[in-house]
Amino acid sequence: MDTAHLDGATASREVEGEEAEAEGKEWWEDPRMPWKGKPGRADLWCWGAISLIGIYGLVTLPLRPILLSLNPYALAAVNGSSIAMVDIGADVKLGDEPYWWIGMLLASLSVIKFDWIFWWAGRLWGHGIIEVIAGRSRWAARTAHHAERLAHRFGAPALFLVWFIPFIPSAIVYAFLGNARMKLRTFLLIDFLGALCNRAVYVYLGYRIGEPAKDVVNLISKYSWYISIALIVGIFVSSALRARKQAAA
Repeated sequence: MDTAHLDGATASREVEGEEAEAEGKEWWEDPRMPWKGKPGRADLWCWGAISLIGIYGLVTLPLRPILLSLNPYALAAVNGSSIAMVDIGADVKLGDEPYWWIGMLLASLSVIKFDWIFWWAGRLWGHGIIEVIAGRSRWAARTAHHAERLAHRFGAPALFLVWFIPFIPSAIVYAFLGNARMKLRTFLLIDFLGALCNRAVYVYLGYRIGEPAKDVVNLISKYSWYISIALIVGIFVSSALRARKQAAA
């Protein structure tokens, strides 16, 4: 699961908490928080973990082009990158990658490393965490509705299917299954199998494309520092604009 998109929702909740305090309420009494009543230790740990996911995504985002230029296996280990999988697959086609399967396993484990947190959130707060994710925007609400329908209709298989359906927020499915009391080991097993098959598709794609895919990756690597700087600037500009918009509201 990609993590960068979560920072906006987390920042928004923090601002809302500050507004609640200004009105004489405790921050946790804000009705837009996922819990009902005063949060316990587990609630605070889980909410903190979700916040850290967003921070991790922001910190690692500008590092991705650099890691790709250094070693696709490093990028695969950090965030399970699809581009790293394509690069490794292209190397297999060119006869230079005997350990491709290690990269695929690393990427599969990395890309699911935070998924259990949303399973936990669903177990703790039920539909409350789904409302938090869906409340970020109209687009988020629309896609969240589709994700919840998918999970409600298919149950456990939805955890596998969500890896292959674009624009569906997988965190909604994870939270739904947590709320449905799916066992954690079952969740992790199905999630890993879905991630493994998904990463395998990208490796195969790189293998089929071959040298042209390698040329594109090499071009990204060549300008990796410039891309990273542009991403850092974009993060700061986006954060500043969001803060100004929230202050005006």
